[in-house]
Amino acid sequence: MTGLIIAIVVIAILAIIVFAVAMPRARAKARERELVRRRDEVATAHRAHAEDREARAEYAEQQAARERAEAELHESRARLHERGLADDELDAERDRDATIREEERR
Repeated sequence: MTGLIIAIVVIAILAIIVFAVAMPRARAKARERELVRRRDEVATAHRAHAEDREARAEYAEQQAARERAEAELHESRARLHERGLADDELDAERDRDATIREEERR
């Protein structure tokens, strides 16, 4: 009977030691998994933000290219008018303005 009690006490002590060693390791692993999950979550959020910024920057670049092209068009038209090579546009514009004024009178 005494041997049985000693065996139970030894098993209980071994169980306590196992839990004492295993619990901190399990907590450490759980913390590590949580940290990895949070890192992934934050990295994903940063990547989404970066993609959004990249798309907006690309749109702005396209818009700027359109604006530059339009400015170059106006500059080339200005040079044509300065050289007298676009007088037909002036005549067409005067005719169009006259037509609009006549329509407004009606």
